[in-house]
Amino acid sequence: MHLGHRLSIGLLAVLVGVGLFVPAHAARAATAALSLAADPAYADTETTLRIDLVDGGGAGVAGATVDLERRTAGAWAPVGTVTTDEAGHATQVVTLSRAADDNVFRGTYAGDETHDPATAQVSVTLKRRASRVVVSGPGQVVDGTSVPVRVRWTTADGRPVAGKVELSRALGDGPWRTIRTLRTGDDGRAEVRTDPRQDSRWRATAVQQAWVEGGRSAVHRIDNLPPGKPVRLPKAAPSPRKKLPRQGHAVGAGPNVVVTAVPDGIWAQMTGRTWHSGCPVGRDGLRLVRVNYWDYQGYRRRGEIVAASSAAGPMGAAIAEMYQRKLPIRAMYRVDRFGWGKRSHGGDDYASMAAGNTSAFNCRDVTGRPGVRSPHSYGRSLDINTWENPYRSARGTVPNRWWQPRSHPRVAWRSRSHPVVQIMARHGLRWTYGLGDTQHFDYVDGSGRAAYARPIPCDRYCD
Repeated sequence: MHLGHRLSIGLLAVLVGVGLFVPAHAARAATAALSLAADPAYADTETTLRIDLVDGGGAGVAGATVDLERRTAGAWAPVGTVTTDEAGHATQVVTLSRAADDNVFRGTYAGDETHDPATAQVSVTLKRRASRVVVSGPGQVVDGTSVPVRVRWTTADGRPVAGKVELSRALGDGPWRTIRTLRTGDDGRAEVRTDPRQDSRWRATAVQQAWVEGGRSAVHRIDNLPPGKPVRLPKAAPSPRKKLPRQGHAVGAGPNVVVTAVPDGIWAQMTGRTWHSGCPVGRDGLRLVRVNYWDYQGYRRRGEIVAASSAAGPMGAAIAEMYQRKLPIRAMYRVDRFGWGKRSHGGDDYASMAAGNTSAFNCRDVTGRPGVRSPHSYGRSLDINTWENPYRSARGTVPNRWWQPRSHPRVAWRSRSHPVVQIMARHGLRWTYGLGDTQHFDYVDGSGRAAYARPIPCDRYCD
């Protein structure tokens, strides 16, 4: 036994020495290289994975099995198994995902008696599709109501795109501003509702993705229409000499009259303009009246006047009835907006009339009669639509002469049968001076007398 064992060892040594015996682990080639490649393609379309397996000398490894996997949501999942041809080549058709991270593929060769194991992976490049973004919806909206603004994002060939879209809006002639970031759904659509209070322009910008180009839509316009009937004035009628910005939109439903004490901030603006030392009524005797009205363009606005505490309610009620009857008012700013007027010795009544402004309290002189106190100083007089309803002052007709002999069924009155004059009368506001001062109304008490603290020292020219 010992002799046989020694003979076996000796024979093995001889065979190794002459190169006739090779251990099993030394029979496998030192290297085997696996490569994967694919041409760029569009998402949702097929591309071909090219698999090549070669040995250390560059010769193809034929008949080799290669397992293919795909990374999906961060995890590897099987795609299929291929066998190389005589050149060590194989192919596999795959469909590309819209998510770039899901287009990574891996091949694994387990090796054999003569070839080492090998792995390789490739990230297939997506070609971006051209896209189209469209903003649509109604082209008009009645002020105060809402309409939908719709966004649709598709590829150039009509495939829906889900993704981020920035919605921008420009009001009037103003600048563009991004107001919402939307996400289109799987159908490529998104929608918002809006209630723009003026003419507006809309556009959407789609954010580029790995598989699709971004893009910007054409401009979609929405015209804001008035809920009321605009005033139609004669073509020859002059426009007010002083321009005012449009007042804020109406607050709440209907006329929504609110009467309050005069707030600190407003009193500070009035002091030195419409109120000053020596005025016959102080802050405690005045009230701020805020009320909705219809403007000449047919829109609902919010205006305000200051009036005596005894007259504020009736004035508010009268303007509220004008609202209900849709009888328009050009503007309703407090007169302190126009600053101090040297000729008025109070708030600038000339400027207020030149703007067609409706107002009440203003501690000043009678326009055209310096040194004579105006009834407006007591807060119980109301001037309405002053541009279309002139005043014949002691020094001439103001603010214009064109309208003096003319009337208008909604905004200018020349008789007591006009609906505005009748509304005022129902609420205790007398058309005191008739054609001499068409804009002017005085609040009177139950006896029909003007409710002033003391007689007004004038008879004919008293505005």
